[in-house]
Parts: sequence; structure tokens; C-alpha cells
Amino acid sequence: MEAVDSGSDGASWSQRRVGIVYDERMCRHHTPDGEFHHENPNRIRAIWNKLQAAGITQRCEVLNAKEAEDKYILSVHGKIHVDLIRNISSKQFNSRRNRRASKFNSIYLNEGSSEAAYLAAGSVIEVAKRVAKGELDSAFAIVRPPGHHAEHDKAMGFCLYNNVAIATKFLLNKKELGINRILIVDWDVHHGNGTQKTFWKDPRVLFFSVHRHECGSFYPASDEGDYTMIGEGPGAGYNINVPWENGRCGDADYLAVWDHILIPVAKQFNPDMILISAGFDAAVGDPLGGCRVTPYGYAMMLKKLMDFARGKIVLALEGGYNLTSISNSALACMEVLLDDKIVAGSTKADPLESTWRVIQVVCQELKAFWSVLADELPTKLTSQKAPIAQILFSSSDSEAEVVEEVLQDFILPLSKTFSVDEDHHVLAESASVSWRSDLSKIDIWYATFGSNMWNPRFLCYIEGGQVDGMQKPCSGSMDKSPPKDILWKTFPHQLFFGRESTRTWGLGGVAFLHPESKNEDIVHMCLYKITLEQFNDVLLQENVSSYDMSSPLFDLTSLDCSKEKGSIDLEAVKNSQYHNVVYLGMEQDIPILTMACNMSDIENFKSGKVPLCAPSEDYANTLIRGLVEGGQLSEEKASSYIRDAATKPL
Repeated sequence: MEAVDSGSDGASWSQRRVGIVYDERMCRHHTPDGEFHHENPNRIRAIWNKLQAAGITQRCEVLNAKEAEDKYILSVHGKIHVDLIRNISSKQFNSRRNRRASKFNSIYLNEGSSEAAYLAAGSVIEVAKRVAKGELDSAFAIVRPPGHHAEHDKAMGFCLYNNVAIATKFLLNKKELGINRILIVDWDVHHGNGTQKTFWKDPRVLFFSVHRHECGSFYPASDEGDYTMIGEGPGAGYNINVPWENGRCGDADYLAVWDHILIPVAKQFNPDMILISAGFDAAVGDPLGGCRVTPYGYAMMLKKLMDFARGKIVLALEGGYNLTSISNSALACMEVLLDDKIVAGSTKADPLESTWRVIQVVCQELKAFWSVLADELPTKLTSQKAPIAQILFSSSDSEAEVVEEVLQDFILPLSKTFSVDEDHHVLAESASVSWRSDLSKIDIWYATFGSNMWNPRFLCYIEGGQVDGMQKPCSGSMDKSPPKDILWKTFPHQLFFGRESTRTWGLGGVAFLHPESKNEDIVHMCLYKITLEQFNDVLLQENVSSYDMSSPLFDLTSLDCSKEKGSIDLEAVKNSQYHNVVYLGMEQDIPILTMACNMSDIENFKSGKVPLCAPSEDYANTLIRGLVEGGQLSEEKASSYIRDAATKPL
């Protein structure tokens, strides 16, 4: 493909003028009670510190943050919403601020929220204006709160004002700037619903969003991110969504989309300027994103866009919640803006099969508007696809940590098994599934005592997905049939809470069961009648493991052994937290099984080697909902039950 003229009359690449805006005042926006939240001040601090340590800030023009004027914000948001955000941090809202925040989807507010929101929007406007005027070649606005979810009349998804949309409107409305066509690229892992709605009918703005969608089940959980949403009226064809069908997408997937959709369309659109909603939550290791983009991947995505608009590009931070990932990714992007040599990454991986499928349907939907998308992709190209779990990492990643995370994410669907080669590449292999047919005929009661007592939470292990409070989704079981029956029982075992954090729930302890029974103890348990095949899939999801599932974790021999001995330790997951399957008796001639730690683990908890820790509010509320909706306890008694379990010594 022949690139557009990158502008010989512009600044030479060796003398690029790059701006950065950062202001510590944006860190004053935080949770009102000081509790942990993924969207927290350390996000922008980590990026700033990384850029300073790498000597990047010394090579850039560091700009002061400026608060946006209401007249510019009102070009995107309604007056009622602007009035609320302007005043929400004032004393008059002290008694009702939390209540107002609770009316929004995934929003917190405190005394610093108003100022931070105005600074974030104003900072993106300021750098965009400077780039449009030619005072800067490009810039990065290190801002929070993020913006791309915020809609005309509401905050949502950690976003108060839509920073990129406001800056885009500013540029278009200032005719003297000469910016008539703007490309917005949103590579945040979540769909930019607010930005899409702002420019839905506007042909001056080409909005491009690549994001996890999964039939509308991934946040913001609507059909708005589907590939069929292409704009309306004069804006038809100027809204391009590339909706991933799954997580696990990495550099090869994103770059395939760039090469076969974004870059050809950008060439035909020929923008005067590019704004990037630069969320880094598709990065390796992000607790919310579940994708695998490396710093090299982000650098290459940005590098490919530098050929357009004479390199007039503004990046505005959106999401990204792994401090290491966002810092490394931001550094890689800044090095591209400064025209540093890109540190080589791996180019061996092929896109996932689902990626080619998504590219093809997007091209089919939009070819009537963009002639460059009319040609069919050659079969030779689309046949180059990765096994479902083939991921290659850059050497900068913590390999052991990444491999563990990938194994957790790739465990299911379980039509595949997984191994890790000597280079820490996770590879898919064909699995023998004959045991599944045998164990699918055997029913057991799975007795749950933690978050799985709430039926919607347990169904995440069967059907896939996540509920409020969970940091990452479950993949589900091979057999997604719901439980055949549900009942409640109490048992003479002690419930307690341990570990300071988990990948699924973040900070706070999770529920454990003392494996030995004591008459003075009582634990409420919700029993699900599922197959032994499903129980194996739940076991594997509960215990992060590289076990390949070519044979079951817990078979009929294991079942007989647990009946005889009362419990059985599973060697394959011995280093995980629920590796001890405990037999609790029979119900309707069907065995009752639960997952617990063993006595060695109990000693570690007692000694403090593994900490006892009270549950987080989200996790505790999930247990309470299970007990209340299951008809076992009132909300008050359920809260007391959890509180007592968290404070009673082992």
C-alpha cells in the first residue's frame, strides 16, 4: 500500500516537537473512602515516573494543565450534567455525593473529582490546539479520569467528561485552525460508546474502535459496539467498530486489523489530525482487559498512523490498570512520537482465527462506503492463523507471571490442552476428551460456601462471564448446562477468610473451609447438582494450573478414595488454594463434594505464613446476596455471619 504524503514541509523527524501534559492535581480524584479501585491516581503517576526515568520528559515540552471552559464541554455534554460535575465536589454535596455516584454505572466521586475532570478535558484541548496550530508536532495527555464512556447526559465507566470528544469538537469549531477531518482511534479494550454517540451523524469525524465485545457481554455491555453500528445519515460509514469475539487478542491481531481495515480507510479518509483514545487495558497483564498487546504492539500501531496528517497526533490516556503495562506501553508510544527506533518485538505469531472472521465481516459491512475494503482477503492470508492459545511475549514481560495469567485465561474452552515450550510460548494441542463422555453421566452435588453461593456467580463457572466485583471473567465449562437442582444444607465446618488478594476479586480475603469438622461450627452451603465432568472444569477454574485436561483432575477412582478417606489432595493442583476435595456425605444417593485447603494450609494460616484477611465489600456482598436470595438468612444476619467468620480465630 502506498502511504499518503507525510509532509515534507513539516518538522524533520529528527527534530520533532512533542508535548506532554501532566498535573498532580488530577490525582486528587480518588475513592471517597480510600478503598482500592483500579482507576486510581497511581496510574498517571506510574506513567509520569516511567517517562522521567527514561529521560523522555527532558526531550519534550512539558505543558501546564488547564481547566476546560464550560462552553467547550457543553459542545458534547448537556447543561444538567455539566452543572453536576462542576459542583459535585463542593461542600453542598458532601452528604449526598456518594448517593449521586451510585446512580451512575461504575463511578465514584469525591472532593477532588470536579477539578480533575475539568483538568483532564482542558489538558486534551490544550495539547490538541497546540498540535493543530503547528506549535507541536504531536503530544500525549496523561490525564484522568478517562473519558470515552461518558455520554451527553451521564458519567459512566470511570469517565466523567468525554475528553477526546470535547477536544475534537473544539478543533472542528475553531475554523481558523483549518482542521476539517479528524480520525479518532480508540484502542482501549472497551468500546468508546460515548465518543461514538457524539459523532454518530458527523462525516467530519471517522471514529474507529477496536474492542472486546463478545456479543455485547463485555463492558459497556450493549449492542452499540457491534460491527453493524456504522453511523447514521451523513455519518453513515464513518463509525467503524472492530468487535473482538474473545479475549486473548495480541499484537498480531491488532496489527492485522490495522493493515486490512484502519490503514486503508485512513488513507482514503485523509485526516487533517488524529486523536487517539489511548487506553492501555488491552496490554499484557491488565486485570480487566484479558488481551495480550505488548509495548511493541502499541508502538507499531502508533507508528503506522504517523504516516497520516503529517504526524499531527494527540494521545489521551483512557484505561489501563496494570501499572507496569501502562508505563511500558506509554513509554513505547512516546519513543515513537520522538522518532526513536522501535525496540524489536516478536513477529512470529499469527492472528487468531476469530480475528480474520471479524475483519471479514467488518469489511463486508463497510465496503459500500470505503472502496478500499471491497476486495476479498486472500485465502492464503486468512489461513495463517494461530492456535487459540498461541501467544508470544516481548522479553520485557515478566514471563512466569504472564504464563500463569495466560494459563488461567486459556484453560477453557477445554476442547484444547495447553503446554508451555522452552521459550514460554503457550501452545494449543489436541485433547483427548473420552473421559468427558464417561464423567458426564455421573452426578455429584458441588457444595459451595463462598461467592458461588450466589447463583449468578456460580453460573460464571458454567456459562462463562463475570458479575459485579469480579476483576476478570470466567471462561465457563465445556458443558454449559445449568445445575439440575439446587438445595441448601449446613455442615459442622468453620468458614474463614484468607489471602490478601486474588486475581478474580482483587484486594481482600476470600472464603476458605476448614477441612476437619467441629460440632461447634456451622457453615451454610449451597449445593449444585452438576455432572462430574462439570465439576472437573470448575476445579480447574478455581485452581490456576497448567494441567492439560487430557485426563480428568478428579475421576471415579478419586471419588471412591474421597468417600473412603474423607478427602483427597489433588497432586496436579497442589500449589493452588482449593486443591483438597472434601467428601461431605450423600444426598439423594448422590455424593456431596466441596473444595477446601488441607491441614498443612491451615497451619500456614495460623502461623501467618499465609495471611488471614477480611473480605472486600464486593466479595462480602456477593456472599450476602447468595445467603439472602437463597432464603437462608436475612441481610442483617448474613452480614453478621460473614463478620463473625472473618474475625473468629482458627
